[in-house]
Amino acid sequence: MMIAFGPLLGAFIQEPLSPEQLRKFQTHLELLLNWNAKINLTAIRDSEQIVRRHFGESLFAGVQLDLKPNAQLADLGSGAGFPGLPIAVLRPDIKVVLIESQQKKVTFLREVIRSAQISNASVYAGRAEHAALKSRIVTLRAVEKFDSVLPVAASLLDRQGELALLIGAAQTQIARAKLEDFHWREPLGIPDSHERVLLLGTKLSGK
Repeated sequence: MMIAFGPLLGAFIQEPLSPEQLRKFQTHLELLLNWNAKINLTAIRDSEQIVRRHFGESLFAGVQLDLKPNAQLADLGSGAGFPGLPIAVLRPDIKVVLIESQQKKVTFLREVIRSAQISNASVYAGRAEHAALKSRIVTLRAVEKFDSVLPVAASLLDRQGELALLIGAAQTQIARAKLEDFHWREPLGIPDSHERVLLLGTKLSGK
């Protein structure tokens, strides 16, 4: 089933997406719907809601990030590939590493990358603590045990790297309290949502 991504994503991203980018998103969506019947990738079943909530939120984050060409972004606990895969499609000039420890989800992510031909994305199959990665940006969205995962996410940043947290507004105080050695920007409200925000935090020099 073809979905009109453009109109659905208008609130999240101003620049028009190319036909090739839309094709990649369509492939990701179709695989997500098919696989979701077998493994729990998302509780949302409606295609248009998936586009708005998952793709839209991911692209909103991607537009806000300060990423130079060839920079690396790590998506911790990537699950169904959000926000990492849409950001990789949006920014083919950067490298995206999807970190996922559950083998079934790893298999799904690799199938999306292969089928959608997202050549700048790869999967690290394992726990983030063992990844030995250093990235300019680390994204975090919809992970369990949020407060205990935050220090792990911070450990994946290079010097003065930035955390990009797609979270509920109530979680912003947890992040600020847990990572006091970060400079946190004011949360950005995510379009089409009453309580979801993007919280960006920069690792302070020398910390």
